[in-house]
Amino acid sequence: MERWQNKVAVVTGASAGIGAATAADLVKNGFIVVALARREERLQENQRALPEHLQSRYYPRKCDVTNEEEVKDTFAWIEIRFGGTDVLVNNAGIIALGVDLSAEDNTQPIRNIVETNIMSVVYCVREAFNSMKKRNFDGHIVVINSIAGHKVPMPIVGSLNIYPPSKFAVTAMVETYRQEFANAGTKVKVTSISPGGVLTEIIPNMEAFQDTGYPLLNVEDISNAILYVLSTPPHVQVHELTIKPIGEKV
Repeated sequence: MERWQNKVAVVTGASAGIGAATAADLVKNGFIVVALARREERLQENQRALPEHLQSRYYPRKCDVTNEEEVKDTFAWIEIRFGGTDVLVNNAGIIALGVDLSAEDNTQPIRNIVETNIMSVVYCVREAFNSMKKRNFDGHIVVINSIAGHKVPMPIVGSLNIYPPSKFAVTAMVETYRQEFANAGTKVKVTSISPGGVLTEIIPNMEAFQDTGYPLLNVEDISNAILYVLSTPPHVQVHELTIKPIGEKV
């Protein structure tokens, strides 16, 4: 990780779950981290939870990544404050259970998933990559995908509706980014990380799944995977990494 010392990593969805764990671990591994989320107070709590000598390397910033103008303003601020974005961990994502894809009046929850899981990736990756390209910097973009982006799972509770299609889109987008980055003459890496079930706040009462025999990963397992792909040599690109808990049947 030596080449990443004092480099700038942007983490979306950083208020809780995978994003919170990743932002903290990146700070502990020498990065300057800009943590983005809508819940600014949670970001500030996460900053205070860090060892005191590391808190100044963690920059909480309120940003709704589904809002294109907020994303542009945030990355422009990063450009002014730090000189640019070196690593992006695009983690923000949502699920809306209990809303069938064929149900009446489902437009808003379906739209929320599409805007968060697809369009926010478009906005953030665009801004991060162009920052890297402009500076001729060999950065790294990590997109948190899902096993649901490769195979539509049978739902454990409620319909997954547009969630699997949104993650299938992410799978295709990451390959498209890989091609575009190479065709643009850059050495910017892009990695899709596809976890199985992870104990987070994405579904209420997620802990209950473990009581029914459904195994879950911990957020630290995904953060460790992110640190691994960032630690690979410059000529190595981990394009897709799938992580499942032992015993997962999906």
